Amino acid sequence: MKVAIYSRERRESVVAKLLAPGAVGVQELARQEGISTATLYNWRRQSMRGGGPMQNDGGKNPDSWSAEEKFDAVVEAAALNEAELAEYCRRRGLYAEQVDRWRAVCRQANGPGGSGPARGGGRAEDRRRIRRLEKELDRKDKALSETAALLVLQKKLEAVWGKGEAG
Repeated sequence: MKVAIYSRERRESVVAKLLAPGAVGVQELARQEGISTATLYNWRRQSMRGGGPMQNDGGKNPDSWSAEEKFDAVVEAAALNEAELAEYCRRRGLYAEQVDRWRAVCRQANGPGGSGPARGGGRAEDRRRIRRLEKELDRKDKALSETAALLVLQKKLEAVWGKGEAG
């Protein structure tokens, strides 16, 4: 049995074809490239896990990315045309459909039907809490100022009368 050795560039090229939006199937690409389907499946799996050259996110599956990482991807991809988006997705190990799905989730989260504090559910409560905290902060500022003034007066008194007589 003969074992074929492929260059890194060749592997990157083939994996890029596998991960491209609207890519042909593994069997078809195997026929086109003359590479076994098992090898292609293995390369794709390595790439998606971060063992391949196409992954720049530390090897995490894009669907397991944090909300912040997904939002960053949506923002980065927002201004890209179709060709640039395809290149971006290949570089990050994504599918354009994933970015579209994340974009829709972002829009839904910021739309009128969303929920949580950003939707107004906690705004009145947040305003009350902020007001209460500001009052507490003002009170503590006044107490600190008063204490500082008393210390300054005490030092002045000690300077005028001497240390033993002030205490």
